[in-house]
Amino acid sequence: MAEVKYFTKEALDKLKKELQHLISVERPKISKQIAEARDKGDISENAEYDAAKDAQGMLEMKIAKLQEKIAQARIIDESKIDTSKAYIYATVTIKNKHNGNEMKYTLVNESEASLKEGKISVDSPIGRGLLGHEVGEIVEIQVPAGKIPFEIIDINYQH
Repeated sequence: MAEVKYFTKEALDKLKKELQHLISVERPKISKQIAEARDKGDISENAEYDAAKDAQGMLEMKIAKLQEKIAQARIIDESKIDTSKAYIYATVTIKNKHNGNEMKYTLVNESEASLKEGKISVDSPIGRGLLGHEVGEIVEIQVPAGKIPFEIIDINYQH
């Protein structure tokens, strides 16, 4: 059974747009490269042909993965989220109880994660550790450096 992943409508639309681009623009471009390389003669010793075939394989794999991700996707109904707890698309402010540092992360699905933008996957150790908890709770999260207690300072659902 495939694992369901939740997306906002905007995030799912972005994936669909990327898939459409790969199918309608990139696939024909690679087909053309293969045809041009084939027209240059003996394909058994043609590095250009081999490179184009490799690129085609990579593209087809990327298309298949995107199609699978879209098939498993569900749009999250943000009106049904319990906003008192940390769930996907919550921006959570946490405080490291060891050193007092505060951090703010938005919990997102894996494909939207970007540490630079402060977006962490709900599948990451910190993301998993925060899910379902509310403001004031202290959660111990196993990270590569060991177990760290974090206090949930704030949960916000402005999207």
